[in-house]
Order: sequence, then C-alpha cells, then structure tokens
Amino acid sequence: MSEPETPRIDGRRSAAATRRRKREREILDATRELFDTRSVRDVHIDDIAKAVGTNRAIIYRHFSGKEELFALTLVGYLEELHTQMGAHTEESPQERLARVVETFVDFGVQYPAFVECAQALMRQPGPQLFDEISESALFRLGRSIAACLSLLSGILDEGVESGVFKITDTAMLANHMYATGLGALQLARVGLFIKELAPGIPTTEKVSVSQVRSYLVDTSLALARG
Repeated sequence: MSEPETPRIDGRRSAAATRRRKREREILDATRELFDTRSVRDVHIDDIAKAVGTNRAIIYRHFSGKEELFALTLVGYLEELHTQMGAHTEESPQERLARVVETFVDFGVQYPAFVECAQALMRQPGPQLFDEISESALFRLGRSIAACLSLLSGILDEGVESGVFKITDTAMLANHMYATGLGALQLARVGLFIKELAPGIPTTEKVSVSQVRSYLVDTSLALARG
C-alpha cells in the first residue's frame, strides 16, 4: 500500500512560515541598523518600515509594537555579547571576571543602543511588559539574558569553589552586576558625574570610559570576594 501524499496545504503553510521568518529578520536587521546609527529614541516605526520597503501596518502584523522590537533587537545584541564574553578562557576566576566585565563595558560603549534598549525594558513593570510583548518574544529575551548571566554566575561559582570568592548567591550577584553595569555605562556615555562642590551646590566632573571600566572591574571583584 502506498503512503498517503502530504497535503499541499502543509507545503503552503511551510512556505508562508518561511516568508514570515524572512520578513521578521529583515525588519529586525533594519531596526538594528537604525538603532546603531541613531539614538533609539529617534527611530520610529515609520523609519523602520521605510528601511525595509514596506509600511507600518506590515510591521505591526509581525510585531506587537516598538517594545517588542526593542526586546527582539536586544536579543541580537545579547547573543553577540555572550559570544564575546565566552571567548575569555583565563585560568583564574578573578582574571576571567575582570575580562568579562571589561568586555561588557566595551560592548556597551560600542553599541549605545544596546544600553538604551535594555534600560527601556528594565524601566517597565513586569505586568506591563507581558501586556505589550508577546510570550514568545519574552521567552527569547529571557533566554538571551539568562545565557549571559549564566556565563557570569559560572565564573563566580568557579571562584567560590576555588576559595577566592566568598558569596552565597552567585545568580543574584550576576543579576546585580548586569543591572548596575547598565547604569555605569550611562555614566561612560555621558562622560560626567555629579557631586557636591559645597553643601547644596552641585557640580559635575568628567569621567572617562577607562575610569568607568576600571571602577566596574574593581567593584565586581570586591563584591565577589565578599
């Protein structure tokens, strides 16, 4: 007995899914390019549609809105960051931690839109994100963030096992480093920090990328050492 033929509709669905994934990739690539050449705040849905050669209705057919584009563009940044962070193979946990933190800073300076996307999403309450971003997009974002944090907590775990780090919750510290690192990257971008010249009199002082990088490395090592 011959096997039944595969219904043609399956082939059409497969082709449609392929076209959809291709178009989504084109939209995300265009978004990333615009984000890398402008401020994220200056990029609008119409700009993205024009870059792809379509209209805003098509963008909204593939994505729920700008927040979802933020999330999925951030996934691309995080995947690149994870690759760069994972390239460090120094034997000492201290050395690896220092190099990974330096890589994080240099990546954020090279791609300011990475910092903007991450901060924009972190400013929103969880329930609001669930309302504005699809479950599948949030899953992809969570997986990418978790991969970077797992790499960092793995270094911390190695340090604990070897006795050079004195912490009890490496996952929490990894999350703390990520969140505070994003804030410090904003300092590096602005190039200034605020302090009191005298009681009640504020002033600013210049800060360089190298200073921010060294500060984050030193504080990360200090936190890890307990």
